[in-house]
Amino acid sequence: MTAPTIADRLVLPCGAVLPNRLAKAAMTEGLADPQGRATPDLERLYGLWSDGGAGLLITGNVQIDRDHLERPGNVIIQGPQDEAALAGLRAMASAGRRAGSSNAGGHIWMQISHAGRQTQVTVNPHPKAPSAIAVGLPGKQFGMPVALTEAEILDLIERFGFAAEVARDTGYTGVQIHAAHGYLLSQFLSPRANLRSDQWGGSLENRARMLMAVVARVRAGVGPEFPIGVKLNSADFQKGGFAFEDSVIVAGWLQAAGVDLLEISGGSYEQPAMMDIQGMEAPEAPPQTASTSKASTMAREAYFVDFAKTMRASLSMPLLVTGGFRSRRAMNMALETGGADMIGLGRPLCVDTAGPAKLLAGADELDRWESKLKLLPPWLSFLGGLKMMRAVEGFAITYWYYAQIDAIARTGKASIGISPFAALLSIQKAGKVWLKARKD
Repeated sequence: MTAPTIADRLVLPCGAVLPNRLAKAAMTEGLADPQGRATPDLERLYGLWSDGGAGLLITGNVQIDRDHLERPGNVIIQGPQDEAALAGLRAMASAGRRAGSSNAGGHIWMQISHAGRQTQVTVNPHPKAPSAIAVGLPGKQFGMPVALTEAEILDLIERFGFAAEVARDTGYTGVQIHAAHGYLLSQFLSPRANLRSDQWGGSLENRARMLMAVVARVRAGVGPEFPIGVKLNSADFQKGGFAFEDSVIVAGWLQAAGVDLLEISGGSYEQPAMMDIQGMEAPEAPPQTASTSKASTMAREAYFVDFAKTMRASLSMPLLVTGGFRSRRAMNMALETGGADMIGLGRPLCVDTAGPAKLLAGADELDRWESKLKLLPPWLSFLGGLKMMRAVEGFAITYWYYAQIDAIARTGKASIGISPFAALLSIQKAGKVWLKARKD
C-alpha cells in the first residue's frame, strides 16, 4: 500500500471527504465587530485562505460566552443570533468554501471555545472556571476566577451544542471543539486547574466528564454525518498537570464517542508549547518514540508528531498535527510514518495565504518568518533580564503574526515591514478600542 502524501484526500469516519491532507490551523483573528459578529474582513480573509489550497480551514476561537473571550474581537455565538450576526457567519462560511468547485469540496470548520480563567482581566476581572485557581503568570493580565456551579456547567454544555448547530445551519462543514491550550475544557482536564470534589473533578473520568458531555451534546445536535473535531493537549508540560498518559486515555474515549478528527497539540498560557517561538525548546517527546524524529523536532519541525505516533498505537481515528511544519519533506514523512493523517499549518499562512497550493505544486518549504524578524530594541533587556526579554520577544512575534492576519483581512496582503514591537502595540491598542466600543 502506497504511503499517503499531502496531496491525498482523507475520508473521515462520518463519511466526509477532505480533498487533501493540509489544514489551515485555528488562529485567533480578532476581527469581529464589538457585538461579536463576523465582519466583511473575516469574509475576505477566509476567501483568500480558501483560494490558498488547504483541504480544511479551521476558524479561530468562536466563543460561546461573551464574557469569556480569548481576546477582544472574537466572534461570539451566545443565544439566538440576530439576522446581521447570521448573515456575517454565512458570508464567512461561504467565502471559506468558495474554492470547493476546483478543490474537490471546500471545508471550513468552526472552532468553538470558552476561555475560562484565561479570559483577560480587561474583558472579565473574575471569569468562571472549574476552580478558583488563577493563571500563574505575572503582570495581572488575568483575574481571580470564580468556580462554576453545576447548573452553570450544564448550561455551558448546552451552549457548545447550540453553537455547533448555528455553525451547521450557517454553512460551516464541521466544528472543532477546543479542549487544549489551557482554555475552559482543558482546565477541566488539568489536575492543577481543576480541584473540584464533585462529579466534575478528581479522577480522570470526572475531569473529562465535561468534554465528553460537550461532544455528546454536539453530536446529538448536528447528526451523524457532520464532522466533529477535537483539539486536545498531548500534555500541559507542567508538573502536576494534564499528562500524556491521561491524554492517550481521553483520546480513546473521544474515538469511542465518534470524534472524526483529533488534533494533537500541547501547552497553555502558563507553558506555551503551542507557540512557535524562536529559541524556545521544543516539548520533550514521550520515551517510547523520542529517538524517531528527535532531530526534526529540535529543528522546530513536527514537534507534536512523536506524541501522535505513540497515540496511534491505540487509535484508529484520523489525527491532525500542527506545530513547526515548514518543509514538504517533513509533512510527508509525518504522514508516511503514521505520526499524522493530516498536517496543520498556522504561522506560514499568516503571511502567504497560498502556501498550501505551493506545497501541493512541489515547493520544498514555506518561510519561517520569525527567523527574519528584527526583534525588540536591545535596551529593553535591561528591564528584566534575558528570560523576561525572551518572553517579551516571543509574545511580540506572536503579535506580529496577528498583525499579518489583520493586514490580509483588511487589504488583501501582509504587512511584513512592521516590527514585532510595533505590531504588539498596534494590536493591543485595537483591542482597547474594541472593548471601549463594546461598552459604549
